[in-house]
Amino acid sequence: MGTIATTRSGRVEGESADGISVFRGIPFAAPPVGSLRWQPPTPETPWSEVRPALEFGSVGEQGQMMLEQLMGGEAPPMSEDCLTLNVWTPGLDGARPVMVWIHGGAFMFGSGRTPWYDGTRLAEHGDVVVVTINYRLGPFGFLALGELFDGFEASANLGILDQVAALQWVRDSIAGFGGDPDRVTIFGESAGAGSVGTLLGTPAARGLFQQAILQSGAASWGRPLDYATGLARQVLERLGVEPGDTEALLAVSAEAINEAGTVLGGEVTNARLPWAPTHDGVVLPEPPLDAITNGSTAGVRVLAGTNLDEMTLFSLMDPALATLADADIVTRIQEWDPSLDGATLLATYRDGRPDASAQDLWVAMTSDAVFRIPAIRLVEEHLAHGPAWMYLFTWPTPVFGGVLRSTHAVEIPFVFDNLHQAGVEVFTGTGAERQTLADRVHAAWLAFVRTGDPNVPTNPTWPAYDRDRRATMRIDTEWELLHDPMDGERKLWEHQQS
Repeated sequence: MGTIATTRSGRVEGESADGISVFRGIPFAAPPVGSLRWQPPTPETPWSEVRPALEFGSVGEQGQMMLEQLMGGEAPPMSEDCLTLNVWTPGLDGARPVMVWIHGGAFMFGSGRTPWYDGTRLAEHGDVVVVTINYRLGPFGFLALGELFDGFEASANLGILDQVAALQWVRDSIAGFGGDPDRVTIFGESAGAGSVGTLLGTPAARGLFQQAILQSGAASWGRPLDYATGLARQVLERLGVEPGDTEALLAVSAEAINEAGTVLGGEVTNARLPWAPTHDGVVLPEPPLDAITNGSTAGVRVLAGTNLDEMTLFSLMDPALATLADADIVTRIQEWDPSLDGATLLATYRDGRPDASAQDLWVAMTSDAVFRIPAIRLVEEHLAHGPAWMYLFTWPTPVFGGVLRSTHAVEIPFVFDNLHQAGVEVFTGTGAERQTLADRVHAAWLAFVRTGDPNVPTNPTWPAYDRDRRATMRIDTEWELLHDPMDGERKLWEHQQS
């Protein structure tokens, strides 16, 4: 028999190897199927016998993007019955810090079972308990039906409520895995970091974690309710369901919902994500960034940052960039977000990069607009309520002729120290310097989890962020403390909407 742990609903059997026990596919809520589709998560049904926790659960219904294929290999089974989590622990005794990872994927893709997120080395090297979770995605997790049907008031933010339910499970059950429910750090990348930023402003999540790490995401990707309701109307039209016809809505197949949501996601081209948290007045009484400003993060310690060239990954899928000229940038900006002053943005970035190509200017501007500036805004709004540390990851990805540079998601295998996992070399190459960087990043993240401060003796001193110095650790083969990096561009965005 393997290792047996006790949860709030029953005992589970995991497996152990090299001092780490792993429990896979543990339900933290009831399957959201049938009448529970588009409803908030409800508690899982208890069980009496020992439940095997040896296999990962199904991933949420979704399409599959290139990044997930690179990170995970073959597509795993999908199901609406997806609300499970996975635990890595060095032992069932004691009260260790807990790390809860929320995966990215534009709120449309991904899962907690991706090999890049294997928690073995974090658990081993940091003496921490690691949890990875699934949550409902796309139209299953973020379809705003509350204005169109009775009884679906929270449907626009079910993915966020799933994350809250997972954190409640951690509060209730993690002691059985050797974890301390009062020392929980939530962390995530991209939409996972956007989820962390949202949870920082979600009333139902307060008190369920004490620290937060946001990698390439913040609290600025939410949608207003009218926009989200308009997208829901488009989905219903594709499904042939009239607003108010609940029977027809619940009868639609998961495959049809998934297809409608995936197609719609591919058609949306403006600055807003098609599937994302919604400022619905129910789950989110106010936009998360406003809630942070108003004190929702009181007492929480924050580590946040971005990669220098985030948008190079997405630029690979935009062949028109190859012939982009400066004049085209202004047109693109106005199409992307009419509220932005495209001419002023272009002039400022061109002044700071006189020899850059138009394509590189576009990458720099959009990387700032989508990732870096929102992260700075979150941290600066949080400062009145708790300490924060800021980083800028600049390690250059050497593959594909170096065009990706410090691209989106490249920091993940360094954080988890998972350079050996499938697909990592496609992003990182194979150089020996990778492991040195992983050792340093991995150690800093674990120090933050264990002590609330990312400083370790092997790295330069990393002071907390403030509005005077805006200390930012540049993470590369060599680490360097910067003060207010790219300040001219940062100041420009203070007068822009992003």
